[in-house]
Amino acid sequence: MNLLFVCTGNICRSPLAEVIARAEAEARGWAEVSCVSAGTFAFPGQPASGPGVAVAAAHGLDLAAHASQELSLELLEWADLVIGMEASHAGAAARLAPDAVVRVMTDFLPADDDWRGGGVPDPYGGDIATYEATRKLLMRAMRGLFDALGEERGGREGSGP
Repeated sequence: MNLLFVCTGNICRSPLAEVIARAEAEARGWAEVSCVSAGTFAFPGQPASGPGVAVAAAHGLDLAAHASQELSLELLEWADLVIGMEASHAGAAARLAPDAVVRVMTDFLPADDDWRGGGVPDPYGGDIATYEATRKLLMRAMRGLFDALGEERGGREGSGP
């Protein structure tokens, strides 16, 4: 299963989602999950934001080697599922690849979560607390995403997608 996470600059939300997804796949024993991120307006080769790197590291996630990349048709064709951080990111992906399976990250939150369907707010320019809030939101949504993938694959937690 190839997962592509998309935001605007590919330096804040989508890289954090990418490393969270890798950790979630590993925790579930799903070895066949590959995760990549890209941005709709990315400047290729940019590092992840400093606060994002710090928040990730505080939770055992590594963004130190991240280099941003622009969303491309090649990435969209590689992906089995494209997850936009906001509806605009999902829309951009769908316009580039109309046959792609595209969703918004917050669609995977529980029905009673206030952020469900609203998109992941951009923490760019924010402090550590802002990035930590983004990480927590992404964690909740990622669990929902992987639960949904598990249900599609027969509901066996360790069976992998």
